[in-house]
Amino acid sequence: MTNEEALDGFLNYLSSEKGYSENTITSYKDDILQFVSFIETEKMAKNLLSIRNPKTCQNYIFYMSRNMNLKPTSIHRHISSLSSFYEYLVREEIVKENFFKDLETPKTPKRLPKIVREKEIKMLFDVCDLENKLGYRNYCILGCLYGCGLRVSELCNMEIKDIDFNERLIRIHGKGSKDRDVIMYEGLDSMLKHYISTFRVELLYNSKDVNNRHVFLNKNGTTLTRVGVRKILDKLVSDCGEAYHISPHMLRHSFASSMLNNGADIRSVQELLGHESLSTTQIYTHVGIEAMKKSYYLAHPRANKKPNEKK
Repeated sequence: MTNEEALDGFLNYLSSEKGYSENTITSYKDDILQFVSFIETEKMAKNLLSIRNPKTCQNYIFYMSRNMNLKPTSIHRHISSLSSFYEYLVREEIVKENFFKDLETPKTPKRLPKIVREKEIKMLFDVCDLENKLGYRNYCILGCLYGCGLRVSELCNMEIKDIDFNERLIRIHGKGSKDRDVIMYEGLDSMLKHYISTFRVELLYNSKDVNNRHVFLNKNGTTLTRVGVRKILDKLVSDCGEAYHISPHMLRHSFASSMLNNGADIRSVQELLGHESLSTTQIYTHVGIEAMKKSYYLAHPRANKKPNEKK
């Protein structure tokens, strides 16, 4: 079996069985091809299937750090991709061992997710022109990203049939083909219904694909893309007279942080976000330190005591 055949089999597995997006699959492919380049250039092995020594994998970590100047987070991602690839090869009995499985990688610093302050989010909503079809659409997009905690890919892939207006739920087809229901806050449901029945119809008129059932369309009437959503957010920030950057994922982070800061239990937030592991959701508990301080100062009997004041 050649490198190409092994890689093609793995990428097909990621697509058909894991249900990964094209962007994710491309990232895996790029990581593996960089390793191929390393073993060929450094003459570490004949091909991907002939790795016989864990030192080859360890040397690759040093190479990424010294020669490629990659940060620990990037190195960790590369090793994770390769470990998944070789785990697949072991399962398929193409190789006997996955030397990347327990490989020690440089420690990555834990970074808190960036969030958007509620004041800034309100500005984004307020700047949307609800008399304009694109402005109304953008308001609904903000409502789904911040109000439902959607990933940008989930927003773009959302279809009309996924919305249950009676129950005020949206069926989301998430990572790994795992479905979950998210809740629409009161008002978002009626705005989405109005957008779909009026402004979306106007947008679709510009398209040749009259059978398009995706909820969010661009000005040409075709399905909105990730890049399109990012451009919309950049334009909204600019319309607010600001120059900072907001990504769709920052709004998802803000959703989780707001939920936890206002008393939601972490298990519910985990389900709403579609996280497999609770540990992934727990990072947002660190973001809520200000709310924790506020609760402490309000509740503790000595929190507001001045130095010479008796209580």
